Amino acid sequence: MDFERPLVELEGKLGELRRSELAETPELSAEIESLAREIESLRLTTYENLSPWDRVQIARHPERPKTQHYLEALFTDVVELHGDRAFGDDDAVVGGLATLQGRKVAVLGHRKGTNTNENIERHFGSPTPEGFRKAMRVMRLADKFGLPLVTFLDTPGAYAGPEAEERGQAWAIADSLALLSDLRVPVVCVGVGEGGSGGALAIGFGDRLLILENAYYSVSSPEACASIIYRDAGQAQNAAGRLKLTADDVFGLGIADEVLPEPLGGAHHDPQAVFDTVGSAVARALDELAVVPPDTLVEERYQKLRSIGEVCQTP
Repeated sequence: MDFERPLVELEGKLGELRRSELAETPELSAEIESLAREIESLRLTTYENLSPWDRVQIARHPERPKTQHYLEALFTDVVELHGDRAFGDDDAVVGGLATLQGRKVAVLGHRKGTNTNENIERHFGSPTPEGFRKAMRVMRLADKFGLPLVTFLDTPGAYAGPEAEERGQAWAIADSLALLSDLRVPVVCVGVGEGGSGGALAIGFGDRLLILENAYYSVSSPEACASIIYRDAGQAQNAAGRLKLTADDVFGLGIADEVLPEPLGGAHHDPQAVFDTVGSAVARALDELAVVPPDTLVEERYQKLRSIGEVCQTP
C-alpha cells in the first residue's frame, strides 16, 4: 500500500544488511540495530496515524482474512446452502448452518475470492439478487428453528451490472433488510473488511454490530461516492475522508456497538489473533442476547435503527 512504501523499503534494506557476510562485524551490527530501531519507530508512527483512506486500503488488502477464513477458523459442522430457489446460486454470498463454541447458529457472509479468477466469478464480493435471496433462505431457516444468526460483512457494494437490475436487485436488497429487521432471533453482524452501501446493509443490520478497527461501513464505497459527488472516481481519497466510514466513526455515531482491535498493520499480520478476538466477541454478544425475549429483540432493533441520525434540539 502507498502509505507503507517507506516502511517496506527500510525493511528491505534491513533484510539485505542481515544477509550480508559482514553482518556480524561490530560496525555493520551497530548499523543493523540502529536501522531496526528506526523501522520500529516508523512502524508505530505509520499505523497510529492512519487516514480514512489508509484504513480503506487495509480493509481491501488481498491477504486480509475473508469470510471463508472466519468460517474455517471459528465454526464447526458447517453445512453450506446453495441457490435462491428462483434463478441460481451466487458464490459471492456464503450461508448455512454451523456450530460456534457449542452453539447452533446460522451464518451468512460476503465471500471474496482468494485469486483473480475467483474474484471475477464472485464480482469481488458484490452480491447479485440471487445472493441476497439465498441469504434470505438462511434468515428464514434461522427464524424457523430459533437459531441465532451471525453475519460477516466484506463487500464494496451490491453488484451493479444491468443483469442484476433486470433480476430485481433493489427489491432483493429491500426484502432482505425488511426480513432481517423482523427476525425473532438474535442477530450479530461483524464487519471484517469492506462494508459498502446496500450490499453490506442487506445482511448487516442486527442486534449487535461488531467491527474490526481497520474495516469500514458506509453508505457508499469511496469510489462510488466520488463518482456521484465529484463526477470523478479519482477523488475517492477525498470522499473517504468525508464519509465518516471508519470503525471509530461508525462507533461514535452509534451504528457499531464495539470496535475490535487488530494487530499493528492490519488483520493479515496475525490472522489467528483476529480470529480469537472475533470469536470471543461474537460468543459474548450471543450470550448477552440469548436471554432477551423475541418481542424485545425486534422492538429494540427497530428503536436502534430509528435512533440513528437523530438530531438533539437545544432548548
